[in-house]
Amino acid sequence: MTNTTVNPTITTADPAEVRAEQLHRMHRAPGFVAALDQSGGSTPKALRAYGITEDTYGDDRQKMFDLVHQMRSRIITSQSFTSAHILAAILFEMTMDREVEGIPTADFLWQRKGIVPILKIDKGLEEETDHARLMKPIPGLDERLARARDEKHIFGTKERSVILDADEKGIARIVDQQFEIGDQVRAAGLVPILEPEVDIHAPDKRGAEDILHAQLRQHIDALPDDAAIMLKLTIPSRTDLYADLIADPKVVRVVALSGGYSRAEADELLAKNHGLIASFSRALAEGLSVDQSTEEFEATLASSIASIYQASIS
Repeated sequence: MTNTTVNPTITTADPAEVRAEQLHRMHRAPGFVAALDQSGGSTPKALRAYGITEDTYGDDRQKMFDLVHQMRSRIITSQSFTSAHILAAILFEMTMDREVEGIPTADFLWQRKGIVPILKIDKGLEEETDHARLMKPIPGLDERLARARDEKHIFGTKERSVILDADEKGIARIVDQQFEIGDQVRAAGLVPILEPEVDIHAPDKRGAEDILHAQLRQHIDALPDDAAIMLKLTIPSRTDLYADLIADPKVVRVVALSGGYSRAEADELLAKNHGLIASFSRALAEGLSVDQSTEEFEATLASSIASIYQASIS
């Protein structure tokens, strides 16, 4: 059984009013962001965790993406995957371009579930320099953003880079690039989620986060007063490190990635950071299996959503 009831809070189809409604929801409503955006490089790992091994699809990438879309569709159509706990879902571009129950994915999320659709736009990472892995170039970004906004009804974007240690030069380059792409996204009328991830295994994770915080503070202060951005950050070693960013009127929301922690670990750490909410991927899907019955799948996902939601409203 799926939950496909039209969300009663959706009152208009006017694009400007929809975006205002989505922005208000992202800024004010309780809940968390579901990350369903595994790309070509991370899809095999996601499928393995779901019980589908590489020998099922071999070198057939189309079959691989068909299988991961089936997994994502099963999650999205679950009776527990609703706006009662989930604010938004981050989508891989191929997921955006596909359908769920015969409806374009982003429209299904918003019109049937009341969940805000967000698009992952980065194209992977450069090789490490100065303990940092910047985003690769994103060709045709302006055209992709316009299509996402006008044809696919996407609210915002997510773009990831990775910090590997407390290197001021590398972190400065990461943050400069994040805000440069963020400016391009904002100019297209979308809300960017900037994701300068600090690797949880960084030798000096706390030091890296302190440098990152200072860089983020400086860049946010330089934004125009009407700017609206989101941040997706590693759960910090120092509790409430990002409290000032969470409170900043230019920051719609600060969300946290699970970063390789188990769901239990991520929930425990997240709950200590007031106002920080989850944007989990692996931790959200933890325990789900292709072989589960509908009842088993629903129970597992419902438990996961409940625990992540509880940690997000601390």
